[in-house]
Amino acid sequence: MLLRVLATLVERLPLPHEPLLQLRGSAMNTTMMSIRGLLSIPVLLLACAFVPANGFADEDERATALFAGGCFWCVEEAFDAVDGVVATTSGFAGGHVENPSYERVVAGNTGHYESVLVEYDPTQVSYDELLYVFWRNVDPLDGGGQFCDRGDHYRAAIFAGSEDEHRAARASKEELEESGRFEAPIATEILDRSTFYPAEEYHQNYYQKNPLRYRFYVTSCRRYARLDQVWEMKPGRREGSK
Repeated sequence: MLLRVLATLVERLPLPHEPLLQLRGSAMNTTMMSIRGLLSIPVLLLACAFVPANGFADEDERATALFAGGCFWCVEEAFDAVDGVVATTSGFAGGHVENPSYERVVAGNTGHYESVLVEYDPTQVSYDELLYVFWRNVDPLDGGGQFCDRGDHYRAAIFAGSEDEHRAARASKEELEESGRFEAPIATEILDRSTFYPAEEYHQNYYQKNPLRYRFYVTSCRRYARLDQVWEMKPGRREGSK
């Protein structure tokens, strides 16, 4: 019954900004946690698998990158629009508990970050370009979560899986630090890549499967309004995005 009321309210809400995509870059907030948890009630819980820390490469020599940017629903949407990105998977990384459930992660004490594994074709898009997309879709000044989502598991981070990725990530962070754009220090972390555990199936491609509920969440969270403020840009897509 409550979901039906929420859906009715969602349909009356104005549409939020398009995601910024490439052009834009502890206690949890109880109200938003309740909304998000309610909107993500699964019809069926599927068992989680895991992906080794070094990712995978198939016969097409695809590469993977791992990022944490707050709500993984939103991070998926941002990277799915990038030319050369083949697939995205929502999940968890950086923790000490094997194969955790979403409920256990958001309850705390697993050490995980909500993360997105990005599978891409390096002949079409570079890791440096993915870093650009990442930065423009996070609030790099927020060390206590992202936007309305509070808690360590919502913090932003780059999980570097090789020395080349570490160098690129450090260089991109240093460039922002030296740009004079921000008065506060950048809180986003650069960490060693760890085992990635996919989240439950109902979290995958959530923005596509549940567009009304997703818009309700994004609008309530004011994610894109904050990104506009941080990056001082208008929403849109760069040439070549899907």
